[in-house]
Formats: sequence, structure tokens, C-alpha cells
Amino acid sequence: MISTLRTTGGAAFGNPVTGNTGPGNTGPAEAADLLTLVPQRVPAAALSLLRTARAGLVEAESESDPGTRYICAHLAALRAAAAIVAARGEPGSKARRRRPRPVWELLPEVEPALAEWAAFFAAGAAKRAAAEAGLPRAATAREAEDLLRDAATFLTVAERALGVAEELPLALPTAS
Repeated sequence: MISTLRTTGGAAFGNPVTGNTGPGNTGPAEAADLLTLVPQRVPAAALSLLRTARAGLVEAESESDPGTRYICAHLAALRAAAAIVAARGEPGSKARRRRPRPVWELLPEVEPALAEWAAFFAAGAAKRAAAEAGLPRAATAREAEDLLRDAATFLTVAERALGVAEELPLALPTAS
């Protein structure tokens, strides 16, 4: 099911400057109250991205290195945003092909209520790149933990925005 995200005014998911590190002072339950669901089919690519995002969160939780944990959490959020863009369709995709655009730039165009989330995670892209480059103190343990929590919240928001059940089942490895 795809849902259309509607807000009841103001910023739907709070302000990243107040209290919490991620957008919003509302939890997932309160954020769901701001959604208006419209049943439709969710493209397989979007569902695959959501599953991969959830698997990335599981991987991030198991990592002990803060940089790797930060990378996994940020990539999970990136995949959740990509799932929304994939489900909604890239803006202007009917026109001739343009240069590739970052998902954090596309997300507010397809779901304006998620603009603060997009800005929040876009701001963390440089830190993720530094961690990927192997810089020793690119992310602290606290930053990685905060981002993991924010990415998990964002994934829940993305799943609800698309009208899919939270906690999509992960593919379990088969016994050999």
C-alpha cells in the first residue's frame, strides 16, 4: 500500500534543533496521527529498499566501531528515503533525463512533510563520507548511537508513509 503523507499544519515531525538529535519531538505513534493513508500498491523496488534499510539497522546495531555503526545507520536512512522516492516517482521524471540528484534533495519534493528529515540526514552525509574514508574520529560512539536511533525512527516513518507494516521480515540465512 502506498499512502499519501499529509500534515495538519506546521512541521509534521518537529524541529531538529530542539531536544532530540533527529527531526521531531513526536514519536512514531504521534507522527502516524499526521498521516492520511490512501491504499495503493507499493512497488517491489521500494519494498526491497525498506528491507535492505532494516537489515542495515540490524547490522549497525551489531557493530562496535562507531564509524562503521554511523555508516550503516546513515545508509539505512538513505535507503528508506530512496524507497519513498521510488514509490512516489522521481519529480520531473517524465521530462528528458537530467543529472542524477541526491535522494535528500528529491525527498522533500515527493513528500514535503519529510523535508526536515531530508535536511537532517543530508547534513550527516559528510560525516558518513569521512567515516567511509577511514578517518579515525569521524563519528563518536554517541553520534553513532544517536544516528542509529534517528535512522530507526525515520525508517518507521517511511514505512508508515508507504502504508507497509513495520518490521518487514528479514531474509533469514538458510542452514547448509
